[in-house]
Amino acid sequence: MKYLLDTDHISFLQKQHGPEYAALIARMAKHSPTDFALSVVSFHEQVIGGHALLNRAPTSAHLIRGYALLLEIFQSYKTGPVLPFDAIAATTFDGLLSQKFRVASMDLRIAAIALSQGLTLLTRNVRDFGRVPGLITEDWTV
Repeated sequence: MKYLLDTDHISFLQKQHGPEYAALIARMAKHSPTDFALSVVSFHEQVIGGHALLNRAPTSAHLIRGYALLLEIFQSYKTGPVLPFDAIAATTFDGLLSQKFRVASMDLRIAAIALSQGLTLLTRNVRDFGRVPGLITEDWTV
């Protein structure tokens, strides 16, 4: 593995359309599928989004769409390795927290996984992730 996909890049892959998707797929095609990993934190973020959609569903049609979204999320994470937030990532995360970076907690957890595994993070959020020392980021959607 060389790359960890941030939640935003995963979302483009799930949507399967648009210029960002085309750019991302073109770059990924130059690599082996085994070069890429997902994180349990991204899965968590997406499930939270699906859960929020279900909680706001005013009709049965909206419920159907919400549950379809959860199923799509589940199916997409079955396709590749999903890296855990393990003891090493937790230690890295605690170290980052102690430095008081202005980065969201979920993003710091993703950064901790990438750092602990020595992976480059593929993200559009290079500004926030760029605050994390030692983290290498690239945006493949441009």
